Amino acid sequence: MASKVYFTDMRCKLGESLLTKMDRLIQKAGIGEIDFKQKYAAIKIHFGEPGNLAFLRPNFAKVVVNRIKALGGMPFLTDCNTLYVGNRNQGLNHLDAANENGFWPMSTGCQNIIADGIRGTDDIDVPVKNGEYCKFAHIGRAIMDADIFVSLSHFKGHENTGFGGALKNIGMGCGSRAGKMAMHNDSKPTVDQSACIGCKICSRFCNQDAFSFEAKGKAEIDQNKCVGCGRCIGACSKNAIGASWDSSNLALNCKIAEYTKAVVDGRPNFHINVVNQVSPNCDCHNESDAAVIPDIGIFASFDPVALDKACLDAANAAPPILTSILGDRERTHHNHFTDIHPTSDSKTQISHGEKIGLGSGKYELITVK
Repeated sequence: MASKVYFTDMRCKLGESLLTKMDRLIQKAGIGEIDFKQKYAAIKIHFGEPGNLAFLRPNFAKVVVNRIKALGGMPFLTDCNTLYVGNRNQGLNHLDAANENGFWPMSTGCQNIIADGIRGTDDIDVPVKNGEYCKFAHIGRAIMDADIFVSLSHFKGHENTGFGGALKNIGMGCGSRAGKMAMHNDSKPTVDQSACIGCKICSRFCNQDAFSFEAKGKAEIDQNKCVGCGRCIGACSKNAIGASWDSSNLALNCKIAEYTKAVVDGRPNFHINVVNQVSPNCDCHNESDAAVIPDIGIFASFDPVALDKACLDAANAAPPILTSILGDRERTHHNHFTDIHPTSDSKTQISHGEKIGLGSGKYELITVK
């Protein structure tokens, strides 16, 4: 069956802001049907890598926060630490990055919580119903502690998944550092001997006794004992332990859909995508290239699969901005994101999400003025 997806464009008449339209949109889409009273509501957002200017402004988050508070809920903004080395790979610098980009209680009306903790090791193994690639998902604990889950996503391009919307924000974003490793690679972590200082902190987080320190006191991993949980990656403060990033784009997209299902199953959930400043790459980059299509609008739904499909269709129907990277590409795929990243996969998130019962790729688009 087709799921309902609600949409409002970016046009604003004199005296009414886009934020007012956004609040009206999420109310029409049914956010008030959820019982928020005295319940914790996790709002999953991407705080943006410092240097990137395409991430969602905090103003959008404040609209959602205020609406949830008006419904009696206790909201907080949340994200998990990144697997790659950057400004958001551990809890304290992640909070610094959020503050630098304007996400703090005076601007959004709620607290920021890094869901997988200071080192990225505070997670829960959540069963994946109907999972083909993952039987369990490593999800940030604070996200699973919430009674209600809401996603607020910036819709944009991505070099591996083609596009990043609700599924990418939820599936990849809610994975702890161990979860991100499980999604990105099919092997096990390795040690960069030149970066290791032999502090042995990694061994404290290994339940398999896979570490030894015989070669000049530096860490080595016994691949026969290692189970690939990735907790050592978060434990290492010198970024000496890393993943091999060897998962195929098809497998990555399927794992993202399965992680999303683990997050939303069994509790109320609601999803919002903002399709503006559609940059060709993820907001994890510390830069943002020019937008590839004109701003389209804001979409909301209870179904994250239908939501992403509606946004993908709208984005592909939009004219390319010829002064962007799309102007440098041969546009032969009838898909802007495949034209930008020819080896990416912009279909499997949707199709696999349907297959495992996460949502529907069919939707009824309802316009809210």
